[in-house]
Amino acid sequence: MNETAFDEPLFASLKPGLTSFCYRMLGSMDDADDAVQETSIRVWQSWSTFRQDSSFKTWVYRIASNLCLDKLRQSKRRALPVDLFEPAVAVVEPRDTLPDSAWIWPSPDFGGNPEDRLVRRDTLQLCFIALLQTLPPRQRAVLILKDVFEWSSKQIAETLAMSPAAVNSALQRARETMDRAQLRSDELSSMDVQPEQQLLSRYVEAFEQFDIAALVALFHEEGCMSMPPFEMWIRGKEDLSAFYSLTRWHCEGSRFVRITVNGGYPALAQYMPGKEGSGLVPWGIHVIETKENQILHVQNFIHTPLFSRFGLPERIDQ
Repeated sequence: MNETAFDEPLFASLKPGLTSFCYRMLGSMDDADDAVQETSIRVWQSWSTFRQDSSFKTWVYRIASNLCLDKLRQSKRRALPVDLFEPAVAVVEPRDTLPDSAWIWPSPDFGGNPEDRLVRRDTLQLCFIALLQTLPPRQRAVLILKDVFEWSSKQIAETLAMSPAAVNSALQRARETMDRAQLRSDELSSMDVQPEQQLLSRYVEAFEQFDIAALVALFHEEGCMSMPPFEMWIRGKEDLSAFYSLTRWHCEGSRFVRITVNGGYPALAQYMPGKEGSGLVPWGIHVIETKENQILHVQNFIHTPLFSRFGLPERIDQ
């Protein structure tokens, strides 16, 4: 084989699954895209050394896995605000933030690859991504390849340069850690599979009219709202009402565009009035988790680069 014979369509067929693997490993689509791009470069550069002693797929995932493991050695664990901090004691405008690299961010779909549709959608939920980040990197890779992608221990061993016995041991430890993890985001996310469309519609109507009473009435008594990259998050109807009143000047006049995140979960892209006074500009992506047809947790991801990643316009009409 030689470099000019590099099979681009074959690599392209693996890209959706590879991207979803890297996203689960790294917790960020920006990092996942970088890892997949670097993988493609290394595959092209090393094409002449591929001897087919393992499958092309295993070889590509070996390269991607090593890249992810290298990235994770140099970074801190990504998380969600509810897992790092206690709810706000005093309701004030949020000010303290952590860098973008500290947070888990939602992802768009990875493509229409038939194999990718077989990968368990529940393992793309934000709470599951947060749980994965609690694992040591190599255990994380083993668990994703085994429990999500359903690879054999032999194939995982070839990919990660481990023995099958070491793979099984790492898998057992990873599962035990996941079972023991006490993440608040998991408690808030494991209630209803998806929010009811009617509840979403009522949320949109109340927010766009900025009817605070109607908005807060949609929340569960223990309902909460978090806003990465802000550390602060709010819990309880009284504090939610106070927070919405405090931030009315900022959010009034907003409009939503419906989207899906993380494997098809319904979400809302919020546009707010721009400073120039013409049109609405991107603000945040609302992911709404529910319990018994009430809102339990709104995660408002305030990260405008997400809008272009989701293929959303830079501005909409008021």
